[in-house]
Amino acid sequence: MEPGGKNHTWKVLVAFAIIYFVWGSTFLAIRVGVREVPPFLLAGMRFLIAGVVLFLWMRFKGTPAPSFREWSSASLLAILIFVFDYGLLFWAEKRVPSGIAAVMMAMIPVFMALSEIVILRTQRLTARLAFALLVGIAGVAVLVSRSLSFGEAPIETSGAIALLVASVSWSVASALTRKLPLPAAKTMSSGVQMLAGGVFLTVTAAVLGEFRGFHIQSVSRGAWLSLAYLIVAGSIIGFTAYVWLIHHESPTKVGTYAYVNPVVAVLIGYFLGGEAIGPRTILGTVFVLVSVIVITTTKKPRQVVETLGTEPQAADS
Repeated sequence: MEPGGKNHTWKVLVAFAIIYFVWGSTFLAIRVGVREVPPFLLAGMRFLIAGVVLFLWMRFKGTPAPSFREWSSASLLAILIFVFDYGLLFWAEKRVPSGIAAVMMAMIPVFMALSEIVILRTQRLTARLAFALLVGIAGVAVLVSRSLSFGEAPIETSGAIALLVASVSWSVASALTRKLPLPAAKTMSSGVQMLAGGVFLTVTAAVLGEFRGFHIQSVSRGAWLSLAYLIVAGSIIGFTAYVWLIHHESPTKVGTYAYVNPVVAVLIGYFLGGEAIGPRTILGTVFVLVSVIVITTTKKPRQVVETLGTEPQAADS
């Protein structure tokens, strides 16, 4: 603990509260926003503004501008993370309840483990990991199954597929992050990825015709507030808290947001968004969270951890 430990403890508690509850609540904010603003356009506005703010902030602090190679790498990751991951998440939330979307996105560590086993060869398929992978897959099967509804309305298939593709895309990006040249400063790296992602998302929105028939004056105050919340609380404050925590607490502790966020999202969706919680949602959520907890607490070989590092480049929900 740092000198003046009581002050440090409060900072840690506040930072954890932010990444737990703010990031968990962003799923409902997305669902509120996409009711009135086209999904790729909404995502584009969120990350373009947040990216510009982070980029200018780092430049003001004297951080060097990224090189051409670093911009190229950031742009590739931006396509995978922001267009395919976040773009599809925003699109899916027009069709899937926010709590279910959060649980499905919690499968990211499962797909990351698969990529480490199959592609990177940095992890071995042990009995523990095999159990975790099977439980995670079973959780998704329960959530999307039409025969195991337990009285709940079925989830739209296209939305479920979009969320799975989004999770896989993030996992691929995480693997590439370890190999691509990126700015050394993590905040600058994430800022340029968000900025590039915002540009690509806006272009995607234009290609998909989302500007046609969209009238900015018809958007309600609630939708604008949800966008402001996503930009300020979800992206800027949430990411700042995450970066601070990753430098003051163990990656294992910080990584607990991966299985706290879905629980927060399900509860907020129920109490504030009027989303149903039934036996299927509870069972699927428990399966996925057990899988994620087992995977994220499985230790990698020491030399692998030292080689790969622990910080994602654009941790944000």
